[in-house]
Amino acid sequence: MRGMAYLTAMLPVVSYQIADSIDVKSFKTTFSEGIYHSDADELFYKMGPESYVYVFKYGVVCFLNVDEHTCNLFLDKIAPYCKNPFEQHLSEEFQIETDAKENKFGYNKIEITGADTDTLRLIMLNVSQSVALDYYSEQTNRLLEETNSHTQSLERRGRLAISGMNLKKYIGKTLNLKNRISENLYIFDSPPETWEDENLNKIDLGLKRTFDLQERFRDIKEGLEIIRENLELFKDLLQYRNSTVLEWIIIVLVAAEVINILLEKLFKI
Repeated sequence: MRGMAYLTAMLPVVSYQIADSIDVKSFKTTFSEGIYHSDADELFYKMGPESYVYVFKYGVVCFLNVDEHTCNLFLDKIAPYCKNPFEQHLSEEFQIETDAKENKFGYNKIEITGADTDTLRLIMLNVSQSVALDYYSEQTNRLLEETNSHTQSLERRGRLAISGMNLKKYIGKTLNLKNRISENLYIFDSPPETWEDENLNKIDLGLKRTFDLQERFRDIKEGLEIIRENLELFKDLLQYRNSTVLEWIIIVLVAAEVINILLEKLFKI
């Protein structure tokens, strides 16, 4: 009907990357009230009418329509279950406009025709994936910068300017971080609910485009592949260095034995 007024509501979403990981299984045993969905990787709480909290194993907590005081209380409560908590949290903010005429995607905002729990949960998931990608991108770039410093040294000096022990520590640290990132890249798959619901699938695809999730995901994978190739090179150089040292030790021992034999013959004469 012409002139019909649509009553809309704005629901704020904020997602925080608070740690490397969260022990969701242990947290669930102590904080089970209001759980709407749970599995080995995530916990989804309904705190009230159109008010939700989403907890992810990969260190992210997302709030929808939750006041700041309640957010802080929840973050304090979950802190003991975090591994390697951050002093400064990465965050992503988003807005949901409900009861719109049609689903519409904008910068930092989505308009939806209905605000059912599955739709809101899907939006929170995508916002959380976005902040997680920020974190993994930051970590990958840090690894690339450190790797580049070693390759530049290799170009200038023809050798790695790092001791064998420190090189091993660097390779171990890099591999641990790379493996941790790789283990959690599964999170960017679409949830099963989108396979069965056309509307949810359209919203999921639209949000992935809004946040550039696929492109950012691809950049991280490419960065990790570059790091992997460099680590293979560093490993080979380390093996070559060790074999060269071993060869020199053998040469010195043989030379010492020869000298010893010559001295013995000389003194006999």
